[in-house]
Amino acid sequence: MYFDNLSRWQALLAAARGDRPADVLLANANIVNVFAGQVEFGSIALSDGCIAGIGDYKALETIDLQGAYIAPGLIEGHIHIESSKLTPRRFAEAVAPHGTTAAIADPHEIANVWGVEGLRYMMNESRGLPLDIFYMLPPCVPATAMETAGARLSVEDLKMFGDEPNVIGLAEMMNFPGTYSGDADMLSKAALFHGRRPIDGHSPGLSGYNLNAYLAAGPATDHECNALEEAREKLARGMRIMLREGSTARNLKTLAPLVIPATERRCLLVSDDRRASDLHTEGHLDYILRQAVKAGIDPLTAIRMVTLNAAETYDLKYRGGIRPGWKADLVVFNNLEEFIPLMVWKDGCRIAEHGKLIVPLQSESHHQPLRLCVPPLESDAFEIPDKQRPVRVIRLVPDKIITHSVVCQPKVSAGMLISDIENDIVKLVVVERYSGAGRSTAAFVQGFELKCGAIGSTVAHDSHNIIAAGIDDNSIHTAVRRLTEIGGGQVATLGDRILAELPLPIAGLMSDEPLANLVKNENILLAAASQLGCPLKDPFMALSFLALPVIPELKLTDQGLVDVNEFKIVPLYV
Repeated sequence: MYFDNLSRWQALLAAARGDRPADVLLANANIVNVFAGQVEFGSIALSDGCIAGIGDYKALETIDLQGAYIAPGLIEGHIHIESSKLTPRRFAEAVAPHGTTAAIADPHEIANVWGVEGLRYMMNESRGLPLDIFYMLPPCVPATAMETAGARLSVEDLKMFGDEPNVIGLAEMMNFPGTYSGDADMLSKAALFHGRRPIDGHSPGLSGYNLNAYLAAGPATDHECNALEEAREKLARGMRIMLREGSTARNLKTLAPLVIPATERRCLLVSDDRRASDLHTEGHLDYILRQAVKAGIDPLTAIRMVTLNAAETYDLKYRGGIRPGWKADLVVFNNLEEFIPLMVWKDGCRIAEHGKLIVPLQSESHHQPLRLCVPPLESDAFEIPDKQRPVRVIRLVPDKIITHSVVCQPKVSAGMLISDIENDIVKLVVVERYSGAGRSTAAFVQGFELKCGAIGSTVAHDSHNIIAAGIDDNSIHTAVRRLTEIGGGQVATLGDRILAELPLPIAGLMSDEPLANLVKNENILLAAASQLGCPLKDPFMALSFLALPVIPELKLTDQGLVDVNEFKIVPLYV
């Protein structure tokens, strides 16, 4: 910043006093004042990448905004960039034109696959972008001991990144039972940051004394509230609550009543996980602002929740408001209902107009694709014997990443349990992809409504083994085999045929294709899934969370079915 250089500081003060022309004057604007909670008409002077002042200044360039609304640059408070399938560079290209000028990212997806090297990759690819990406270091790699990940991050590994300028805290403490129980590894990681930097929480459904113990370990935020009363209890205990409106998990409408004058400064709007196609067609935080206003949240409050509140939560200096001396990160909207971004300014430079980036992006570094270590599987690898007993079945919950645990009796053929199309019971398998041991597990899931074929993916939170759901074993085998051949991605299959595929060569999670290309190929894949009978908007996103053993109630990992409420592996048969 300017204060590191005395002459720059003095020059900024001279511009603020009006003794020298500002670089740019954004004139005739409705200025969103997040400090006072009001809109004021005026002009903003920019100098040397900073806001010099509010007023009728002389400037080298004057831009008449003709009454448009100008707000602080938007700050994403919690996101996993990998879930967009975009690299950091492509992610910046996608969201900066929508007014996002900073993002707090948790890279635990790539860390579970690639460990320390994955963290280095994300940080290196985040430099020199028209978007400031800050990272929270993931403490739960792997998330639990009930799955097999590609890497393990120790306390010493996290210490290696302590001095990185864009590392600002500890990411979500997903192993919440271990945390509130006093697990030594979890507490040693929390101790690296406790009292010094922010620590994110992740505690779906946690309440009462265990919530008290969890908070005493250090987590200060939560983005997993699925019920209003849960959010109210956590807020009353001092947590900052994130109202999440992602591509799969959508809690904004449910939690909107939490946001009242007495509580709104402790609330943020975040996306957590956002599909590339949703970024392309709907937007990013501008989309969430539109949804927040529709849910009854005051527009100025909503803007504060993605600017000043986020900046204060993560101790981001000199941003989050329109204030003299702060970074000139700004977004111009047409109004405070549609939130259509007209211009975006980053560090005093105009970087986007009418939803298009107008500055060049740096070249992306070369990366070494990771090979999937999956041996050829036996033809009976996914067979489930009939023991003449019902089985536990995972049931999807619309617009949630939680699932229900139900008991069903699938169909039987030749002594084996098989998918039951009439009752929407579909076989689900997970194949470990790191050790070469070829370990796999099989169970059943309801909610995909597949009529034939299979879908498969190497995006399977958080360990990202191969996961597939299908009607017949042949289609499932084809999906697993093809994912191994292409080094990771997503596929739709029918028998021996590959109907569509989306290669994700970077850790089996991301593509370096431009946003439009990725979205085109993703749409082809989704159309193929639809041909198989699946009506879900994005069945691959729903599939990706079915191996996550820290979100209730029932999940499947390479080690078996996990009862998340009990935090233990349970048998398939009841």
